[in-house]
Amino acid sequence: MPENEISREKLVEVALKLWEYCVKNDFSGYDPYDALNSRLLNKIPGSRTKFFRLAATQILKRLPFNLRPLLLIPRTQNPKALAIFLKAALRLTQSKIIDASEQINYLINCIEQLRAEGLPYYCWGYSFPWQTRGVLVPRGAPNLVCTVFVADALLDAYEFLGNKHCLEMAISAADYILDKLYWSDNGNAGFSYPQRGLRIHVYNADLLASALLARTYHLSGEHKYRDPALKVARYVASCQNKDGSWYYGETTESKWIDNFHTGYNLMALKDIVKYTGQEEFTPIIRKGFEYYRQNFFTPKGLPKYYNNKLYPIDSHCIAQSIITLELFRDQNEENHRLAMATMGWALERMRDKKGYFYYQKHRFYTNKISYMRWSQAWMLLAISMLLS
Repeated sequence: MPENEISREKLVEVALKLWEYCVKNDFSGYDPYDALNSRLLNKIPGSRTKFFRLAATQILKRLPFNLRPLLLIPRTQNPKALAIFLKAALRLTQSKIIDASEQINYLINCIEQLRAEGLPYYCWGYSFPWQTRGVLVPRGAPNLVCTVFVADALLDAYEFLGNKHCLEMAISAADYILDKLYWSDNGNAGFSYPQRGLRIHVYNADLLASALLARTYHLSGEHKYRDPALKVARYVASCQNKDGSWYYGETTESKWIDNFHTGYNLMALKDIVKYTGQEEFTPIIRKGFEYYRQNFFTPKGLPKYYNNKLYPIDSHCIAQSIITLELFRDQNEENHRLAMATMGWALERMRDKKGYFYYQKHRFYTNKISYMRWSQAWMLLAISMLLS
């Protein structure tokens, strides 16, 4: 067990400074995957090819210095980041660390304004186009994962504030997922991701959507959300490896096992049990969390990016590790202590004097770029969970 634990008083100080930084920047910033927002790169011959898009994104993501201003890449508000900030602001307000009433309303309004255009549903996409190995997803095009995180945050706002419009937007998002993204073929069922019509399993996306539908069922009483949620969750549960792990997805190119997507899986399954009462997933969760504890932390307690690889030590992995440990405090009495120690390590090595968190630490260097969605939003949520 690591020794670099942190006091609550220090954590409050860190939360306030990070919150101040994010508010000052209007919750807007750069993203590891925003290369295709470049007005300069898009003028280069060949920029419309898949190879160029992939190469540009990966190169810019890996550079330890920020070329985005030179490449004319704008800072943007990302709906997923706004959702995570909203969840954190609600928690910090509830814990009386801050009074973020004004910012909470602002975040809700921004989220509503950034909904995907031309659809009768509330749904959301990222603030940049992104090239996968198979398809190009346009900027703002609604996708499953972004929509799930936004809708889940709106449900938090509904439960904390009693804001019925937040509930209406979240239910509309659940309807979009159910009507446009859900598919079923005999015993096989899933949700299309990253675009409509694709029937390829990405396990964390499937489970996150199932958890949202389960929560929507719980709050609305509409049974139409329950059965698809359970059908998809049962399929993904059946894909758990014998050691308790999950691959990222079912395709040959997706056979890796990483920290934060495993955390998503466990978090989602826990919610599915909570909102449907189906205890059949409990042994799956227990086995998965045991694998998580044993394989994603070094003996000193550092969160690993992959099950078999420490570097890069990533701010998103640090945050999700803390979130997962806190959600499963009932599984192991040491979880909270490990979460606090992980945060203590991050404060010593991954935090800038301005209050924000660095992107990644590699073996021989640290990438100190500030990414609003990837780093600041997630770390603020992790801190808010430790404080609540």
